[in-house]
Amino acid sequence: MGRWNRIKPFGAFSAFCLMVMATTQTAQAEVRGQQGLMAALNAERDAIRQVPPALVSRATEAQEALAARRYDRSWLMDQSVTLAEDRQYQCLQEAIYHEARGETITGQFAVAEVILNRVDLSNYPGTVCEVVHQNAHLSNACQFSYACNGRSRAMSEPGARRLAGRIAQVLLSGAPRELTDGATHFHANTVRPVWSRRFARTAQIGTHSFYREPIHLSSN
Repeated sequence: MGRWNRIKPFGAFSAFCLMVMATTQTAQAEVRGQQGLMAALNAERDAIRQVPPALVSRATEAQEALAARRYDRSWLMDQSVTLAEDRQYQCLQEAIYHEARGETITGQFAVAEVILNRVDLSNYPGTVCEVVHQNAHLSNACQFSYACNGRSRAMSEPGARRLAGRIAQVLLSGAPRELTDGATHFHANTVRPVWSRRFARTAQIGTHSFYREPIHLSSN
């Protein structure tokens, strides 16, 4: 028993030492891992800093040129249409044609932006077709006049129909909306609706003025 009592404390002390060593090794491994991660991040930042400014400038110019091309008629008309059978595409094309076919290309894009901006808001219907046909059952009191003015919805001008389709295709494919600053309304410059006195005007493009509905109203 005396011999056992002399050995037991030594065994406990050894176990304690081993535990401390293991903890130390784990901490050292974590530090090395963090150091390795920091070294990798620093190397990545250094590599980014070494990219010649001229290359960054050219990349930015290329992006801007690509963005500008979507307002070019020739470029638009060369694009193939892949959404022709999609109902939302058809509704957007029809709305662009009837509401803005007499406008410039940017003017037509702007009208389409209004429709898609509404789709994104919770107080408007959630699809293009529902937005453009909202209140269509009310004679001359709907959201988009062509939907309830009693006139034919046929798109009888082939060139204008094709252009409207290309614009719809580009926007529904994810092109940024940068013309109207989130506008939810527009009107012809020959009229001044009551709501235009309360909404912030965001743009004037061609014969249309564009407005953004106040947040406190659009959230109700």
